[in-house]
Amino acid sequence: MDRLSTLLSWLFGGLLLALSGLVAAETVSRKLFNFSFQGADELGGYVLAIGGALSFTVALIERAHIRIDLLHHRFGRRTQALLNVLASLVLACLGLFLARYGWLVIRDTLEYQSTAPTAWATPMIYPQSVWYAALLTFTVASLWLAWRALRRLARADLDTLNREFHPKGALDELEDELQDLRRR
Repeated sequence: MDRLSTLLSWLFGGLLLALSGLVAAETVSRKLFNFSFQGADELGGYVLAIGGALSFTVALIERAHIRIDLLHHRFGRRTQALLNVLASLVLACLGLFLARYGWLVIRDTLEYQSTAPTAWATPMIYPQSVWYAALLTFTVASLWLAWRALRRLARADLDTLNREFHPKGALDELEDELQDLRRR
């Protein structure tokens, strides 16, 4: 899962850098040559939609989704384990929800042969398919992690379950930063 997180982070970062370069070139072209590439804003919307969907998976793997953990550490390990499994199941349900309604968007796009209302008139199925694939990546990852959490609970491996699925606190984030610093 860490490799997937790294791959998706690099992919999203690369997309943002390419978009930044395009926007910079577009700006210079407009100011100096009074010429527009026609489409930087369209591509920007696609990059943000796809990148946002990719970031769901990265946040899931990195345990960076917001969870209110004010009382979590005060509970016993069994209660913590149940809360951690519940959080995993809720994220899996969110993944299934996004997959279902994302599919409805794809279905409508195919049915109506939708195109972007821009100069390029891009067939929307292309960017939406990539966006949907990113949503499905989140769905599969969330289902996989929920299954792992349930399996740990069924085996009564509460310590491992709590270690792998507890919400990140300030000390966890500090340790992550220190490990990243050591790797550099």
